[in-house]
Amino acid sequence: MKPPRRQFLHLTAGVAALPAVSRIALAQAYPARPVRMVAPFAAGGPADIVARLIGQWLSERLGQPFVIENRPGAGGNVGTEVVVRASPDGYMLLLIGSFNTINVTLYDKLNFNFIRDVAPVAAIIRQPLVMAVHPSVPPKTVPEFIAHAKANAGKINMASGGIGSTPHVAGELFQMMTGVRMIHVPYRGAGLALVDLLAGQVQVYFATTVASIKYIRTGQLRPLAVTTATRSEALPDIPTVDEFVPGYEASAWQGIGAPKNTPAEIIDKLNREINAGLADRKLNARLADLGGTVLVGSPANFGILIAEESEKWGKVVKFTGIKAD
Repeated sequence: MKPPRRQFLHLTAGVAALPAVSRIALAQAYPARPVRMVAPFAAGGPADIVARLIGQWLSERLGQPFVIENRPGAGGNVGTEVVVRASPDGYMLLLIGSFNTINVTLYDKLNFNFIRDVAPVAAIIRQPLVMAVHPSVPPKTVPEFIAHAKANAGKINMASGGIGSTPHVAGELFQMMTGVRMIHVPYRGAGLALVDLLAGQVQVYFATTVASIKYIRTGQLRPLAVTTATRSEALPDIPTVDEFVPGYEASAWQGIGAPKNTPAEIIDKLNREINAGLADRKLNARLADLGGTVLVGSPANFGILIAEESEKWGKVVKFTGIKAD
């Protein structure tokens, strides 16, 4: 005997609703076990610090350990690929950043497509770089530096923590927009670049705030400008490059990503909890110590930032002809 039409429609509607109900139930139960968060750089750097701060917050809020795993290599690509290949169930996350959007164009052959294979979860922080020079360098302002560099073309050494690093492309963008030509001196890590800048072996370095601020405050380095569109709260008296080179902006930022096809309900839950952390006075203060400002927003907002940054740095990489090691 066939069921009445009304009963049949109720049954089919119920079956259709099962996937949505199961996804919601999954998100409500998440996380049911420890979550691994990959930081694709060595312990102790800005990316690692941000990952640990957010991991601790999520552990406290969600009642499961968020375990940080450092997977350095290839400018962040090694750790990124580990997460791209992981099961999209929310139990492996990735600390992503501006380095990922540079790598999209910097590396000719990657085993993944960052834009396609990583789902944005939440942005966390944007950190300015500081255009800093050794005190022996005569210029005290950005316009003076531009004039000095043009008068000494090919004689100014610009340090970076490696080819394709955020400080490197920030310097290349500066050259591209001002017409100056400096000699790029890449080091194996930001620490080594900073050591030689302090010693006067190189003249200029687009350094992270967290690495350079103590030397700026003691007068061991002279800051000419910060690279974000607005002034830094940590260095409010230092102008922006944009004040002299309109349209210039470069920053180091970090956020959280997940493998593509991770359930939207899990991503939304993580996004809400991370945004709650960014609003928390204690965590906000810890992030402010890194010299940055928090980035609160939806996964979609974060996706827009990633797309825009990938396009911007892609143009710089192509214009300058930078190639990865």
